[in-house]
Amino acid sequence: MEDTLTAGAGLCHQDSVEVLVHEGPQAIRSLVEWGVQFTRIAGRTSAFDLHREGGHGTARILHAQDITGAEIERALLEAVRNHPNIRLVENRLALELITPHFLKGHASQDPLCCHGVYALDPETGLIDTWSAASTVLCTGGVGQVYQHTTSPSIATGDGIAMAWRAGARIANMEFIQFHPTMLYDPARPNFLVSEAVRGAGAVLRDSRGNAFMEHEHPLKDLAPRDIVTRAIDRRMKELGDPCVYLDLSSLPPHEAKKKFPTIYARCLEAGIRMDRDLVPVVPSAHYLCGGIDTDLDGETSIPGLYAVGECAHTGVHGANRLASNSLLEAVVFARRAFDHIRENPRKRIAVRHIQVWNRHGTQVHREEIIIRHELESVRRLMWDYVGIVRCTDRLLRARKQLRSVLAEVEVFYKQTVITPSLLELRNIARTASLIVESAIRRKESRGLHSTLDYPDTALTAKDTRLRHKV
Repeated sequence: MEDTLTAGAGLCHQDSVEVLVHEGPQAIRSLVEWGVQFTRIAGRTSAFDLHREGGHGTARILHAQDITGAEIERALLEAVRNHPNIRLVENRLALELITPHFLKGHASQDPLCCHGVYALDPETGLIDTWSAASTVLCTGGVGQVYQHTTSPSIATGDGIAMAWRAGARIANMEFIQFHPTMLYDPARPNFLVSEAVRGAGAVLRDSRGNAFMEHEHPLKDLAPRDIVTRAIDRRMKELGDPCVYLDLSSLPPHEAKKKFPTIYARCLEAGIRMDRDLVPVVPSAHYLCGGIDTDLDGETSIPGLYAVGECAHTGVHGANRLASNSLLEAVVFARRAFDHIRENPRKRIAVRHIQVWNRHGTQVHREEIIIRHELESVRRLMWDYVGIVRCTDRLLRARKQLRSVLAEVEVFYKQTVITPSLLELRNIARTASLIVESAIRRKESRGLHSTLDYPDTALTAKDTRLRHKV
């Protein structure tokens, strides 16, 4: 049977959670092997196209045109599908972590630890029980908590919400990175204009044509993201504009199309020629620097539960993530988690000792519009009250409204047959609440958390930690 289970949203299809069930520790090694090889050969810089991004002093980012992430995902999926000891179970949504109170009999009184996960099959509506000695959460970020985000539709904070409900320690949820440059195109889905575009020489201008970043920071348009984002937000509010603009006129002819073919094509869909037109952009929620609190081996405060990637708070990003450090974090901590699991084997509990998920008394809901309305209300609330620049009054209003939403969602959840949209609503509302609570507790402005009521930075840096008493 399986020794280690990994629930991940990072490699998901739309509206699904993939569950990777690893048969033996060797399978975990294969998943990180590619990353280790990648970092070993990175020293041979002559073979790579290196780019510069915000806050960087030199070109150090490995670059595959403008689809680096897709190329990494392709290589990983290929390795997973070709490995004989990995069983890939697609289109499942992790529902709840299995902790002692889900066990039968006296075992329910055991110390807190993780024994696997319940997962929903959206096609059948059945909830399966997955038992594992070690469970690794790779469930991605929380971007869908906000109305405007560069994140995919599966970034609904599922892993963080599950870990919190199980009793895991959550840290620094107030540090949400807003990417400065999402393409402003209300008629089409959100699209990120990579920071590498500014790294290649593009300049930010307001609606009057002013290059405003030269007055904000010595690095000008390549200043750290929080500085660029706040400068854009301030300029938009001052002028009453819905966006600012990227000017690529300094690039040689055809350079934009050659270096950024995907972005170029997407801009064309919006009627914009990158090499001759100004590109309208707007900030949007992009990356979470906090998450499920882990040690240097990726293990959470719950024995047997690990977290890797954006859902984890490893401490690598501090209060302000440096561009492209997310891959570095994922590779390093995936390897450290593997080593720790291998060196500290745990006993797997048989499925027969775990309670079957009880659906008794629930009814099928017929009004999807109710869930959609609640989702949109949470996202608008977070964008308006818990956005780029915050204040205590708006945060307290957000907390009050979210408590009401959470209470309604929990009643609905207990009475209703679980669906993907209902599950995501529950997780988004909980994750939003964790962000707000963390922001209220931080009485200073630091990194990505900027508040009008506490503009100064405290002399001592402290983490904001939350924990649910199960």
